[in-house]
Amino acid sequence: MDIGEDRRLTEAAVALPPALVELRGISKHFDGVAAVRDVNLRIRRGEIFAILGPSGCGKSTLLRVIAGLDSPSTGEIFLEGQSLGRLPAYRRPINMMFQSYALFPHMTVEQNVAFGLKQDRLEREVVRERVARMLELVHMSEYRQRKPAQLSGGQQQRAALARSLAKEPRLLLLDEPMGALDRKLRAEMQFEVAEIIRRVRVTCVIVTHDQEEAMVMADRLALMDRGGIVQLGKPAEVYDFPNSRFSAEFLGDVNLFSGRVSAVAEELVVIESPDIHGSIKAFAGEAFSVDAEVAVAVRPEKLRLLDEPGGAHNNRSEAVVEDVAYAGSHTRYYLRLPTGHLVTALLTNEGQHHRLEHGATVSVGWEIRDGVLVTS
Repeated sequence: MDIGEDRRLTEAAVALPPALVELRGISKHFDGVAAVRDVNLRIRRGEIFAILGPSGCGKSTLLRVIAGLDSPSTGEIFLEGQSLGRLPAYRRPINMMFQSYALFPHMTVEQNVAFGLKQDRLEREVVRERVARMLELVHMSEYRQRKPAQLSGGQQQRAALARSLAKEPRLLLLDEPMGALDRKLRAEMQFEVAEIIRRVRVTCVIVTHDQEEAMVMADRLALMDRGGIVQLGKPAEVYDFPNSRFSAEFLGDVNLFSGRVSAVAEELVVIESPDIHGSIKAFAGEAFSVDAEVAVAVRPEKLRLLDEPGGAHNNRSEAVVEDVAYAGSHTRYYLRLPTGHLVTALLTNEGQHHRLEHGATVSVGWEIRDGVLVTS
């Protein structure tokens, strides 16, 4: 490494926001079974960080450990460099918003938001001013005298968020924040909640099993499986460059072609796969040996229906259209290859795109750079 490169790396490291929260070797066992396994994680100050994974992967348990609602079996949590140790949940500068919102049904919106502030024995004028500011922030000022039963799902969520932010926590934890909303409202609230969080500049950790929610809201995400973190990065990085079959399959739709490496030439790898006639070419970010078992992951939007003769840069196969799903802005094609392998192609409905009919024969392919080599 030359001096210039070393200087660039140092400057890049300095430019990164400092970590607000650090988890070192966190594990949590229930009756001898590990719900969370040796998690090491740094959450940067001011970012929205998502913990994503299937049901039972340990993400909610990890959130409860951070909040202090559960004690870790092993490991330590640091907030701004200070160990939280055995500090109970009520003494941590952390607020948590649950999926059920947990609003007090007998209190008005205003009273719900003020509850924690009154518990902290703040002066009446401070409470009044902060409640008014929080309600204005979440666009709930006109509903201040309503009780939770008189609110829609989205309004209840805004009220719960205002209550969580009122105490000005250094860390905000959201557990499945959109889980109780219908699909259309959930999509709207993802942007709105993220905007509010960024406006108040609070560091936020979101736990969700909803891929779209994590992709839309988070600056970075950690993908969990079986109690551990399997991939960490910006949403686009994790989506475009999955590091395993699990990452590729869980985050979005994907076409997978399993096979063995038959040749390696610098960064180019040739794979023989029973899923497709002919060889598959892919770039490899790491070293693979001949005969290694791998899979090539190709996102549906990267597949192309090809009319022109293909060059050597394309991976290509003939296919028969088995099903067509029209979804307004795009059309999803289910294509059966001669080997019997089923793949999916996603095409936007723009210009003069002519939708193919069931039973049509097409040529489908993708460019070398659009396939990602993954292992199991």
